[in-house]
Amino acid sequence: MGRKVTVAVCALNQWALDFEGNLQRILKSIEIAKRKGARYRLGPELEICGYGCWDHYYESDTLLHSLQVLAALLESPVTQDIICDVGLPVMHRNVRYNCRVIFLNRKILLIRPKMALANEGNYRELRWFTPWSRNRQTEEYFLPRMIQDVTKQETVPFGDAVLATWDTCIGSEICEELWTPHSPHVDMGLDGVEIFTNASGSHHVLRKAHARVDLVTMATTKNGGIYLLANQKGCDGDRLYYDGCALIAMNGRIFAQGAQFSLDDVEVLTATLDLEDVRSYRAEISSRNLAASKVSPYPRVKVDFALSCHEDLLEPPSEPVEWKYHSPAEEISLGPACWLWDFLRRSRQAGFFLPLSGGVDSAATACLVYSMCHQVCEAVKHGNQEVLADVRVIVDQLSYTPQDPRELCGRVLTTCYMASENSSQETCDRARELARQIGSHHIGLNIDPAVKAVMGIFSLVTGKRPLFAVHGGSSRENLALQNVQARLRMVVAYLFAQLSLWARGAHGGLLVLGSANVDESLLGYLTKYDCSSADINPIGGISKTDLKTFVQFCLERFQLPALQGILAAPATAELEPLTDGRVSQTDEGDMGMTYTELSVYGRLRKIAKAGPYSMFCKLVTMWRDVCSPRQVADGVRRFFSKYAANRHKMTTLTPAYHAESYGPDDNRFDLRPFLYRAGWPWQFRCIEDAVLQLESRGRQDLDGVD
Repeated sequence: MGRKVTVAVCALNQWALDFEGNLQRILKSIEIAKRKGARYRLGPELEICGYGCWDHYYESDTLLHSLQVLAALLESPVTQDIICDVGLPVMHRNVRYNCRVIFLNRKILLIRPKMALANEGNYRELRWFTPWSRNRQTEEYFLPRMIQDVTKQETVPFGDAVLATWDTCIGSEICEELWTPHSPHVDMGLDGVEIFTNASGSHHVLRKAHARVDLVTMATTKNGGIYLLANQKGCDGDRLYYDGCALIAMNGRIFAQGAQFSLDDVEVLTATLDLEDVRSYRAEISSRNLAASKVSPYPRVKVDFALSCHEDLLEPPSEPVEWKYHSPAEEISLGPACWLWDFLRRSRQAGFFLPLSGGVDSAATACLVYSMCHQVCEAVKHGNQEVLADVRVIVDQLSYTPQDPRELCGRVLTTCYMASENSSQETCDRARELARQIGSHHIGLNIDPAVKAVMGIFSLVTGKRPLFAVHGGSSRENLALQNVQARLRMVVAYLFAQLSLWARGAHGGLLVLGSANVDESLLGYLTKYDCSSADINPIGGISKTDLKTFVQFCLERFQLPALQGILAAPATAELEPLTDGRVSQTDEGDMGMTYTELSVYGRLRKIAKAGPYSMFCKLVTMWRDVCSPRQVADGVRRFFSKYAANRHKMTTLTPAYHAESYGPDDNRFDLRPFLYRAGWPWQFRCIEDAVLQLESRGRQDLDGVD
């Protein structure tokens, strides 16, 4: 009698609305799953249309083309003799649902709509979909004619049900449902479901990989069972990177771990597991069995099929594995680099243009492109034909095979140091040396003629000549003179991105890379429409602290000694005149706070949902050993005043890789007004009252001491 089942989960690099490419990747995953002996194949959430369609979900075209792909899958000989579980949007009685369609041999077994929709952070599923709210109930779904023609079915069950095969019982939960306080797997497990499937569209956030793994292992530790988790992987058209981590678990242990980051468009994991291990594990949990005897039953869809084979005694079962996590520095070196690769190949551009200032941020961005080149060379070395085909298109050479990351970097990355009279020789040398070590095509130029020309126009029109503060100018003049340099660098960057390859006799244009980190963006410590304005920004969701750790990692991992001097130098914008040829301006001096403090303010503002008063209340205890209440209050007021004055800059922020849970991205993640009453009179008065109260109490305590 068969009792061992072989199941497959996938991580697919799907692309929103790329129905042709998405279909081919799904078919390839099913083919691989069958080749590995699997009888059940689970794919990512909404894999047919791609998860990130956003407002395209409103369009009837998205529903139509998704059904057309489903029909193609049903008809394909590749999908025969394996239960296929695919994701797509489905309209039922004029309501759109995020669904799993489970089919076998040209017959749809069940359409399972999502019951708990993700609607926080970057997720907006309630905007497009309605959750299915009828627990343990199904309705008849009338199939569209194009599907009826293939399946010869008129209706199929639609709703909250489970599948009963000859040898086991299978239940679905979709992404967010695993994260809810009472996940479906709890009651499904009590009702005898032995295999749980979870199709996810879950994106990368630094230091969060363990959360998914912990939830899955805890679910199967308490309830027993086999848990399959599939996820999307890659950039499907916006700021998010879906980070794979497909897995198969049983009874609290991991049996298969997928890559979190890779350039493989299709990854399929399989495991062979013994159903009797689930049954014996559950047998001795008496509290579970008592609860199971009282649970309401799920509707069961009978399936004339077995996941196991009759003769499986000699089939070796899979062994448990220890989950391997990346360090945060490794996550940064891999995630944004994979995102850059997807963006480069899918935008059909010829490479990147990066203004390289000699500071940590632009150096980190350069290192990410270099890391991308490393991953491309490794993928080609291991036989990845898709990567090889893509890189040949990018470099416009059909016989090219990349082998050396430095050589590839010279083809796809142009770096540029844009000097002015306020630039130091040290930053120029650091930028040039880093470019040499990573192999980028490096340009050095001076923007002073452009600055003088623009300021000449202003003087000609107004008869006035603004001065820097060190030469007696006002703060308005000083800031304007800094901003004109910064903005001209953006203009020069785009000119060279469009025409530098033309000047070198090569085809194509370059994507401009930005290098503003999450902390600078949060405070608005950047010039609107300067070099922070670019096509994409791979470090815009990463803190200064993490970037320094990442650069140190690259120094050792890629043997780039130029990074040593970059890390040791103080962060500076170099927009004000030098003092005796040396930099006198520093970022932290300009901001009035350290990057470490800024990171704390950012986390409290976004993650702890703290306004000015709540932030003061938290910090007055957090920082009690290093700051007086008055100093804490001054710091909080300084942060919120600058944040409010500069929030308008977030509306034009370059699309950045989402990596931090306190990012200020105004597009979708951090929705706030951009016109504030910058003085925060009511809130700051509450803080002042609290400070006076604490200071008064402190004086009374001192008076009581003899």
